[in-house]
Amino acid sequence: MTHLPARRDVLAFDVGGANIKAADGTGWTHAEPFAMWREAPRLADAIIRIVRDAGPRRIVATMTGEIADCFADRRAGVVHIVRALAAAADACGCGPAGIYRVDGQIVVPEEAVADPLGVAASNWHAVARLAASFVPDARALLVDIGSTTTDIVPLVAGRPAPLATDDPGRMVTGELVYTGVERTPVPAIVRALPHRGVRRPVSSERFADSRDAWLVLGGLHEDPASRETADGGPFTLDGSRIRLARAMLLEPNLMTAADAEQAASWIAEAQARQVARAVDRVVRQSGRRPEAVVHSGHGERLACMALDRLGWSVAAVSLPAVVGAAVSRSAPAHALALIARGELS
Repeated sequence: MTHLPARRDVLAFDVGGANIKAADGTGWTHAEPFAMWREAPRLADAIIRIVRDAGPRRIVATMTGEIADCFADRRAGVVHIVRALAAAADACGCGPAGIYRVDGQIVVPEEAVADPLGVAASNWHAVARLAASFVPDARALLVDIGSTTTDIVPLVAGRPAPLATDDPGRMVTGELVYTGVERTPVPAIVRALPHRGVRRPVSSERFADSRDAWLVLGGLHEDPASRETADGGPFTLDGSRIRLARAMLLEPNLMTAADAEQAASWIAEAQARQVARAVDRVVRQSGRRPEAVVHSGHGERLACMALDRLGWSVAAVSLPAVVGAAVSRSAPAHALALIARGELS
């Protein structure tokens, strides 16, 4: 973690099902793996550690981790996350924690617990407000691709104009697509992969994830210390090559670097088709092709591939280019910090 040089006004959290992300709205960010389904009991401790290191006057948060299957339902998940945030605020002397609601309001923990579905999975809305600020006069579209999901949000007159506001509804409209550049199992993307002229079926076991394909293609960077992989092995090019071989039940020595690149390209193209279909669906339902598209998240390369398939000629705004790759990757937390600071309407 990067230590802050001074006490900050606000620290915003995005508490997900696989990661905790934080930002202060001035360019500082922090992200760490957190497997909610396994580690929910230590959530408060993890947040307290981050808050104590950052030393903010106030903490605010949005969340998606409430859907983790360790919770009986979304309400139970929201209550658990809100209580962890409230405990952290109390322990660190930050006053009442603020919880972001999908209507754009920040409420106190008691209000959040009383209306759990109003705060569940609200992080996309904060990102959409940030994206809309860069295209205030255009009919636009946000395409935000992260490790697990893709969010597609219409933007009108500088504000989010979603077709639906909850996860089930957003999946129906196409605004929420469960594909990302790290955590999507390969068999959830393709049923077969090419290998030396043979189209080989893919095992339904989780032998490899989308992160392996994107590492091979250069969309992600090696991190030998990371073990957040299908086999618990290092996140390296050689490790990804082996995992892609296992997806086809091949011996590792039968998968060269060139073979792995061919398979990875196949996986990426399949994801691009899926995202392109969703984008087209959202645009058709919203009534008109956008004049601009805002890219966010660390799956920008996938977003560009998907939009290229649609053949549109529209203005593009890259959040990674504008605010930096690290901030874009933690865009919900960064956006929420700006909202809490009064710097984003």
